[in-house]
Amino acid sequence: MEERMEKVLSFISDKAYVPMKAKQIAEILCVPKNEYAEFISILDALVKDYKIKVNKKGKYLLVDAEVYKKGKLQINSRGFGFVKVEESDEEIFISERNLNNALNEDIVVVEIVDDNQDANSHKEGKVIEIIKHSKDTIVGIFEKSKNYGFVIPDDRKFGSDIFISKNNCLNAKNREKVVVKITKYPERGKNAEGKVIEVLGNVDMAGVDMLSLIREYDLPYEFPENVLNEARAIKNDISSENIGSRLDLRAEKFVTIDGEDAKDLDDAVCVKKNNDGTYELKVAIADVSHYVTEGSELDKEALYRGTSIYMMDRVIPMLPTELSNGICSLNAGEDRLAICVIMEIDNNAKVVSSDVRKCVINVKERMSYTNVFKIIKYINEEQDEDEVIEKYKGDLHFYQDMQELAKILKAKRERDGALDLDVPESKITLDENGIAIDVNKYEITFANEIIEQFMLIANEVIAEKFYWLEAPFIYRVHDVPDSEKVEELNKFLFNLGYRIKCSKESIHPKAFAEVLEQIKGKTEERVISNLILRSLKVARYENTNKGHFGIASKYYCHFTSPIRRYPDLFIHRIISKYIELNYNVGDDLVNKYSEQAVKYAEQSSEREKIAQKVERDSEDIKKAEFMRDKIGETYTGVISSITSFGVFVELENTVEGLIRFENLGNEYFEYNEERKILVGERTHKIYEIGQSVDIVVIEASKELRRVSFALVEDMEDDKK
Repeated sequence: MEERMEKVLSFISDKAYVPMKAKQIAEILCVPKNEYAEFISILDALVKDYKIKVNKKGKYLLVDAEVYKKGKLQINSRGFGFVKVEESDEEIFISERNLNNALNEDIVVVEIVDDNQDANSHKEGKVIEIIKHSKDTIVGIFEKSKNYGFVIPDDRKFGSDIFISKNNCLNAKNREKVVVKITKYPERGKNAEGKVIEVLGNVDMAGVDMLSLIREYDLPYEFPENVLNEARAIKNDISSENIGSRLDLRAEKFVTIDGEDAKDLDDAVCVKKNNDGTYELKVAIADVSHYVTEGSELDKEALYRGTSIYMMDRVIPMLPTELSNGICSLNAGEDRLAICVIMEIDNNAKVVSSDVRKCVINVKERMSYTNVFKIIKYINEEQDEDEVIEKYKGDLHFYQDMQELAKILKAKRERDGALDLDVPESKITLDENGIAIDVNKYEITFANEIIEQFMLIANEVIAEKFYWLEAPFIYRVHDVPDSEKVEELNKFLFNLGYRIKCSKESIHPKAFAEVLEQIKGKTEERVISNLILRSLKVARYENTNKGHFGIASKYYCHFTSPIRRYPDLFIHRIISKYIELNYNVGDDLVNKYSEQAVKYAEQSSEREKIAQKVERDSEDIKKAEFMRDKIGETYTGVISSITSFGVFVELENTVEGLIRFENLGNEYFEYNEERKILVGERTHKIYEIGQSVDIVVIEASKELRRVSFALVEDMEDDKK
């Protein structure tokens, strides 16, 4: 049918075409009588898809693609939104008055009402049709009245409270979190209507916050029984026939290095320094594709989930724990199937030779980042001997070789211009009930760096090898940033004495890396790192190699985490197939996997976006929860960004809060968008990014997922 749709659309798109009725078009295209009904359905589909339209005389004509655009609506928390046009980078601004009852993430058609010619400004449009509502269920807080109730959505961008009739309340009580099925979408100023289909519990009940997120994003929290049955049927040991023609590396000293709490260990490393000064690095990754076979129930479920999601007090895994913590996890002392990248690397970080083999390994030690860092500090004479050093004293040379090679690899990456962004992650500590009791920076040590460098080089070697084999593949792509965004960033950096050297034709990661090097250790480092991060494009999965700007890599893929990322699992399947067929792969297989690569890359990118939103929201909820009993307390923070509606301040513990204009003092502040500063109308006082300020906490709302501050001096003025 798609081919016929293209044929009809091509005919109507022709310059010689004049508006015609359906019968006329059918006659010219020689549509048989017995296929006329299908032809009409094709026309209807093209109309519904806003490719063509019907005029008052019943004649079909092409929709003006410059006036009418179709895409996904993203509504800002302040009420307005943007429509991301399908198959384009174009975004259309939609004011609140022009939303016409469209909701966040709806698929809509917009009409351009202001064709802004300024390259840095958006065209403006209005929603003229809602093609598809994105959600039919909403999670929110139930508020009960005598004869009815209403639900305040957790997603504040939804744009409407939901009216619940008395008969549709499902006995929900005040301040309980509920799931609502929408029965009527908002229209002409009227609220949406719905019925409660699940009561999750009181907003303050332990675990309800994370359960609400699971329902809000419709996450697959439990595995279907047929998937679990398949996982349980897989034996938890390896027979001699499993090993077969695999390379036997069980005598090699492989170790895993992870966080103390990690249970799914999918990578192990082994390093040896050769007599000629080169290093042999083996990176072994769990051969998950051996167990999760193509087209199996496990495979279908893994593709659907796309990635594991980490939500503070729980993980929603891509694979059942029977696999992820069992036979697929490289547990110490147990034989495990793996795919190993074997590399010889010289002192300049050049990969002299490489090979990829299916193998069997037996991890000798399950190491933690903490203990490896202690060993490194001892080697570097920065720490005295303790029980950890005593235990691993016979292996010091092994970790010394690791440290040396990681430093060589990192130095090469720095020379190439890889971006070392100082954007600290948050470490949120929960009590036994899942309540946040501490928030701090997550400490990254050189032990983390060792694994990071080894995984990066393995990913690059695999990506380059299969690129030149012209194999069907999924790459990790990070595009060059838009020159307009870099220009905007430079306007701000200019005020601080920095500049990213580039032109519209040429933007190299090294230019960013040079600025990051200049700000290292300075007070503005964190802020500028954040601004640079925001100017970059979002990495994604594609079936075509386009390089990775952020790590200054020409070839890159995700190969090292098949337990928790589907693209890695798909790549393992391709690698295994090529090895098994001795790299003599026929066209049929290439065509089949090429089609899958396109589809799976898109699916994985979408699932990754959802995972990132969930993880970010779960952090925001827990940070707000931690700050709830800090109302009235004062802190010193750094202005992290300035907008037209307020100032964001980040505290040392990574909590970020907003100071709205009304909490900035007793004068009007003007926002200078180009310099990203606020200037006081009366005192000419300036607030700028990177400036240190004293704040007081005035709000911490789990429901709104936000923390609000006021300036200490403003609060003191109010008391006078």
